[in-house]
Amino acid sequence: MDGAMQYVSILAVSSAESVRFWLTVGFLGQALFGSRFLLQWIVSEIKKESTVPIAFWFLSLAGGVFLLAYAIHKKDPVFIVGQAGGLIIYFRNLTLIFKKRAKGETG
Repeated sequence: MDGAMQYVSILAVSSAESVRFWLTVGFLGQALFGSRFLLQWIVSEIKKESTVPIAFWFLSLAGGVFLLAYAIHKKDPVFIVGQAGGLIIYFRNLTLIFKKRAKGETG
């Protein structure tokens, strides 16, 4: 019986650590994702025009990856589809930006 109780206590600690880990993943993703709007606002204020800096797309991609991982962990199909779809858009925007730069165009 003592062995069984020890096993249960190990599972409880592991479970608590797992919860903390996934909450950290989720909050980190949300922080990255949310910070992109703060960045865009600051850059736009500095330039005195609406601007979407390349870092916006990198923050979108990084935040989206963390949030997708969290959504998969939570097994939430609505959240999974939303984040996966967004990642395609963020990646495509970065691809377009780098193709334009490779051609020597500014922007």
